[in-house]
Amino acid sequence: MFTSKIGFFSLLANAGPVVLFVLAVLLLFSMFSWAIIIMKARSIDKAVSESRSFLDYFFDVSSIDKVFGETENYRNGPLARVFRAGYIEYRALGDLKEPARAEERISRAVRREANEETKSLSRFVPFLATVGNTAPFIGLFGTVWGIMNSFMSIGVTQSASLATVAPGIAEALVATAAGLAAAIPAVIAYNYFTQQINSIERDLEDFSGEFVKSFVNELG
Repeated sequence: MFTSKIGFFSLLANAGPVVLFVLAVLLLFSMFSWAIIIMKARSIDKAVSESRSFLDYFFDVSSIDKVFGETENYRNGPLARVFRAGYIEYRALGDLKEPARAEERISRAVRREANEETKSLSRFVPFLATVGNTAPFIGLFGTVWGIMNSFMSIGVTQSASLATVAPGIAEALVATAAGLAAAIPAVIAYNYFTQQINSIERDLEDFSGEFVKSFVNELG
């Protein structure tokens, strides 16, 4: 194992500037991807669990004032924040007693907050798709460049021995592996997060009407 590590670092030390640049770009992509994956995994998990808990509480309690007070315990839940936006607009209506106008204002506030929640959950996730789509091609560029170096070495030395072509081929394989290593986790995470965000977005659409209905009933 020790010998293989020395061989790997020796390969990097002898690699050309183009391949080193490719590997550096892929390393940065991978680091940013994993930072986003860890951050989003935590935030989306909290959003899902707290939204479910809030919904259970919402349907168990008939008073919207009590529900609003409980939203403090669900600060990471998008549904709770959407409810708070509707409640604040409901309280801001004052003496407005026209059900149609009141419902319109509350619905607008709820939709606006639901859109903000979706944008917040989706922030940085498209970067994972970018990494998943581009990293293999960046690695492929390094692969092609390494193979080109091998052919150039053959032309210079007039020899096709393993010692001549091995360094360039090794660079090519490392670039390919680095591209896949950056792309695969990003694609898996992107698909998972997109599915979770779409599920939360559907919940926001489904239950926003329930929230608006509860406020309109209070006005009536």
